[in-house]
Amino acid sequence: MKHFAICSRVFRERERPLFEKLFSILEKRAAMVSIYTPFYEQIKDKFDINFPVCQFNDGEGLVADLMLSIGGDGTLLLSAGFIEEGKIPVIGINTGRLGFLAGVSREQLEEIFTSVDNKTYLEEKRSLLLFESDHLTFPSWNYALNECTVLKSETTSMITVHAYANGEFISSYWCDGLIISTPTGSTGYSLSCGGPIIMPNTNSWVLTPIAPHNLSIRPLVLRDDCEITLVVEGRSDHFLCTLDSRSTPVPFGTEIKLRRAPFDLRLIRLEQYTFIASIRQKLMWGADKRNK
Repeated sequence: MKHFAICSRVFRERERPLFEKLFSILEKRAAMVSIYTPFYEQIKDKFDINFPVCQFNDGEGLVADLMLSIGGDGTLLLSAGFIEEGKIPVIGINTGRLGFLAGVSREQLEEIFTSVDNKTYLEEKRSLLLFESDHLTFPSWNYALNECTVLKSETTSMITVHAYANGEFISSYWCDGLIISTPTGSTGYSLSCGGPIIMPNTNSWVLTPIAPHNLSIRPLVLRDDCEITLVVEGRSDHFLCTLDSRSTPVPFGTEIKLRRAPFDLRLIRLEQYTFIASIRQKLMWGADKRNK
């Protein structure tokens, strides 16, 4: 691999040693480097970058063998928007807090390039949701790696979400919102609302209601080869719709369709990573003083 893309959002002085080391490695490798423009504007006067740099604002025309996402899981979700429909693999270097997707520590920086050269890394394929509606929503990147969520826009009243799978009526959810999660997103917002943890290679979606006003409503797991249709009703003019960390108001009555994207995110892991070990360590899953 000779061409690397770097995506990060905010430069913090405490990360200076990490970037100094990274730029030194890239310079020695005579690598071709593309850097996310808003981040490059923050660092261009803070470092002596002694190699040519291209910049990118979106995925159009970006050429890279590997995307280095430096930050937390939010940064990796941002990076997913630049992958040119699965053509560019992504590795997440965690400088945030939990780092579920960005699972490589800053201390493993050199190990990344050794693993790349020796081809000892693991490549996971993570499914994405494709969002479609009759309202112009998310025109630049209508995919989600974690989840699509419909939410009430006011604090005073709930919304009603009518959900269908391949045209078959599932239920009308009286709630504050509904999360449609991928397996990747099952450890995020869906989990905090009572949804199950799903292994990353499971071909499924999870429908998790947010504060449902019905004791019989529970999270539902569906195959990811079905098309999910949502129609939302409420008392105000609009509801909120989110794809991962992006949010926009949508008029009530808008029909939303969700299905699996025709491509996957190629997520690079170092050889020793396992999902089960990660949820034990980072979510303290199964933590019990009786377990040694």
